[in-house]
Amino acid sequence: MDLRAEFLRPPVIFVADDDWFIRDVLTNYLASAGCRVEAFPDGVQAWEAVQASPPDLVLLDVRMPLMDGLSVCRHIKNEAQTQFVPVVIVTALDSQDEELKAIEAGADDFITKPFSSIILLTRVRSLLRLKRLHDDLESRNALLSQVLNRYVDQEITDVILTDPERHLQLGGETRQVTVLFADLRHFTQFSASHTAPQVVDILNLIFTELVEIVMSNQGTFDKFLGDAIMAFYGAPLSGDDDSERALRTALQMQLRFQQLQAETPNQILMSLGLGIGIHSGEVIVGNIGSERVMDYTVIGDAVNIARRLQENAESGQILISGATHNQVARAQVEFLGEKHLYGRDAPVEVYALQALQL
Repeated sequence: MDLRAEFLRPPVIFVADDDWFIRDVLTNYLASAGCRVEAFPDGVQAWEAVQASPPDLVLLDVRMPLMDGLSVCRHIKNEAQTQFVPVVIVTALDSQDEELKAIEAGADDFITKPFSSIILLTRVRSLLRLKRLHDDLESRNALLSQVLNRYVDQEITDVILTDPERHLQLGGETRQVTVLFADLRHFTQFSASHTAPQVVDILNLIFTELVEIVMSNQGTFDKFLGDAIMAFYGAPLSGDDDSERALRTALQMQLRFQQLQAETPNQILMSLGLGIGIHSGEVIVGNIGSERVMDYTVIGDAVNIARRLQENAESGQILISGATHNQVARAQVEFLGEKHLYGRDAPVEVYALQALQL
């Protein structure tokens, strides 16, 4: 029986037994089947090796010096890094009580000595298949998590993955959110006077910093809009401080942008500015598009108001609506009056955000 044909690489198997003859027999059986085998004379060495580099499967004797096989098994199954490594107890102790002890310790299989090489390799192959399926699933989950982390903080990603049917299906729901738009001022003139590679490098430099601030405040990144970004707070997870986190994001963005202007060589950013608009209101939030291509976003008049506020903001200014101001008692603001925003009949109370009280 050759296992190499079923796996992309030789499976790594650890063998722990205080009997050198059994170690040699198991090593020869498994090596002839295409496995890479490491053998250990006691439980301590085996457990240390598992911790250092988790294998694909472990074969353990029960009675060993320093640490018995059942203790090694418990250690393997109790550690997050190794809990899915299959463990087979290989022992001369042939009784239901011993098998029950092995199962209670977390063992995936139990083989008694003397054993048939065919039975041993068949069970090893079966457990290796299960391990491979688990590893494939973990890789897919890691990739999905990596994709989601481009839009939301890791904490939010973890929640989404616990209920993907709800959070990743096409469609939306009505929610109260706070929407933030941040736009670079004078970027058209900047683009006209710099090369395309310089423009791209500057955008990447600025956006990297601004998006990280969104994530650190548990916001949801929505999209890039040329030289602007859009984010929102309150979905997929909502809290009592959604609006406050949006305001904190805006203040940190302005501060970080000023720092970038001072840090960037040749004062290349000094001709640019950052204008931010924030509004809170009811929207439809969810996956919009098609089953093949969808965008997790927010739709509604609240989005339009936030964008109009951003368009009215001067360089270095953060404009927030009365709706957002009413939700954050700690906001220090300057009231700018009621303003008629483009495309709206009714005026909107507008405030310039100065700071958040400690």
